Amino acid sequence: MSNDIVEKFKHYYADLIVADLSRLDEIYDNDIIFKDPVHQVTGLVTLQDYFVELCGNLKICRFEYLDILRSENSAYIKWNMHYRHPKLQSGKALTLKGVSHLQFDDRITFHEDVYDMGAMVYEHIPFVGAATRMIKRRLANH
Repeated sequence: MSNDIVEKFKHYYADLIVADLSRLDEIYDNDIIFKDPVHQVTGLVTLQDYFVELCGNLKICRFEYLDILRSENSAYIKWNMHYRHPKLQSGKALTLKGVSHLQFDDRITFHEDVYDMGAMVYEHIPFVGAATRMIKRRLANH
């Protein structure tokens, strides 16, 4: 069963822009807990609302899967998210590395995405991006 839900998850997120948000109940439990560096939401309806808002400004949002570590009721999926937002880097396509941690029975009950917010957003905003990159370089040299 775990392979089925993980494969459904991967297929669903292959291209989030064209994904049918009304079908989230096929992979997520009604009491899903979803976390990312920006939000934590509980419940399927709240997750659907979050995704509607999240995808509203994105022009591209697709996932490339790099590696998967599975156990009976859990999976860690390493990915690259390819995305484009009109307010970041003049709307150029960007890539973000991250990991999703999933816990599941017949559907996913817990989903946490881990990624670097600086790499996703801050580094691509004029002035803020330059400051963020400078701070990262200084930290790397110490």
